[in-house]
Amino acid sequence: MNNQEMSNKLKKYLDLRHEPVAVKLIKKGEQIPNGYDETDQNITHCVSIMRARNGESLVVPADKHACPVGASSLGLVPLSKKVMCGDFHCKLGMYKTPEAAAKMIAERCEFEGESMIATVVCPLGDADFEPDVVIIVDLPETIYLLVPARTYEEGGRVNFSTASFQATCADCTATPMITGDINMSLGCYGCRRRTDIGRDEMLMGIPMKRLEPMILALESMYGGAIKKLRASTRKE
Repeated sequence: MNNQEMSNKLKKYLDLRHEPVAVKLIKKGEQIPNGYDETDQNITHCVSIMRARNGESLVVPADKHACPVGASSLGLVPLSKKVMCGDFHCKLGMYKTPEAAAKMIAERCEFEGESMIATVVCPLGDADFEPDVVIIVDLPETIYLLVPARTYEEGGRVNFSTASFQATCADCTATPMITGDINMSLGCYGCRRRTDIGRDEMLMGIPMKRLEPMILALESMYGGAIKKLRASTRKE
C-alpha cells in the first residue's frame, strides 16, 4: 500500500476525526524532502502535529523548534542541564522535587543531541516520503482499536510508556521509532496548553513498519468486531 491508500483505509476503518500524521526526522547529512515549506515561525513539535492533522505540511528545522525539551528528545538540540536536573519541570508544579522530574527525563526515549537537523510533518496521504512514524490523535475508542490491530496476528499484550510531559515528541515519535512498537499518550501539559487537542482526545504513535499489518488487521475486523463495537457504543 502507498501512503494515500493507507491514509484512506485508516480514515475509513477508524472513522477518524482528523488526518493521520506522517512524521520524519531528518538525520544529519540527509536531505530534506522537496516540496515542503519551512515554517515561518518557531513552533513546538506538538503544534506542528496538530497543524498537520488539520491538513498542513511543514518542515521545522532544529533552530525553529520552540520547545527545547521536545527538541532534545528528538535529537535536534542538546539536553540542557536545567531540564536534566529536573529544575525546569519541577517549577511547573507537576513534580514534588527536581529529583522526581529528573527521573522522568532520565527514563524517556531520546535520540542523541544534534543527531537530527529537522522534522517533516504532513497528512499521511500527502507524504511522498516514507515516514518514520504515523501519529493518530482521536477519541479513546479510536485509539483503543489500534491495540487489537497491533495484536491481531501475534496476540499478547501491549505495554505503553508515557509521562506528564512530551506526548508528541518523546511518547509518540521517539519511543515508537526507538522501540519499533506502538506507543500511546494521554496528552501532556505542554500540548494541552499550546494546541487545539480536545479534552476528549489522546494520541498514538505507530512505527512505519507496523502500519500496513495493522491496517490489514483493521480491514479484517471492520465488518465484524468493529461494526458491532461501534453499533453498541453509539447507542449509549
